[in-house]
Amino acid sequence: MSTVRIFQRPKNATQSGKYRTDRWQLEFTSNDAKRADPLTGWAGGAETREQVRLGFPTLEAATAYAEREGLSYTVITAPEKQLKLQSYADNFR
Repeated sequence: MSTVRIFQRPKNATQSGKYRTDRWQLEFTSNDAKRADPLTGWAGGAETREQVRLGFPTLEAATAYAEREGLSYTVITAPEKQLKLQSYADNFR
């Protein structure tokens, strides 16, 4: 039985926009440990399912897909956004 994780995409750190942060993503987790390639030293494995990422418009759609396909899933909620309100005058206190 495969396990997946369902999460909301985070905001891109290099951009100010919030494009596609309202969408939910489903990723397969790897069951096998990664091994180092002797030639290049890169970590890899034979599992190709971990390369698959599926996007869904809502959490309910993502969980319905996982249940329909018989996948055990873990939902990771986005952290609560906290605004740091600061005025320009605070730089000189």
